Amino acid sequence: MSDTRKSDEQGREPEAGAARPQQESGAAPASGSPHGKPQRFTAKRKLQAVQRLMSGESLEAVSRDLGVTVAQLSEWRDDALASAEAGLKAQPRDQRDDEIARLKGKLGDVTMDNELLQEKIERLEARKSPSRGRRSKK
Repeated sequence: MSDTRKSDEQGREPEAGAARPQQESGAAPASGSPHGKPQRFTAKRKLQAVQRLMSGESLEAVSRDLGVTVAQLSEWRDDALASAEAGLKAQPRDQRDDEIARLKGKLGDVTMDNELLQEKIERLEARKSPSRGRRSKK
């Protein structure tokens, strides 16, 4: 079986899990699997790819460099932009939010207590009702 891994300039083979040297452009090298299997990208690596696109690198160049399709890169970019937009829309929490959460919890507790009491009343009344008609006067 032949070894298809590339060696560096000094003839050494890269260690398993070792980072590959960057290309002259400063971009990360292609990360396709040597066995032809699709490689999984972490969220951090996807974000780095999107940042490269946002900094002006062409979609085709980044795609070729990372070994992923243009469609996949476009999806990552769209997801990142949607997440950024959602993050910018979010309002910071304030004391009112904490108070609302506390009051909702208290309302839930009171509602549950009320339901339990109603059930208990119904059980007590159901137990009382049949015995009233059967009592004889002495």
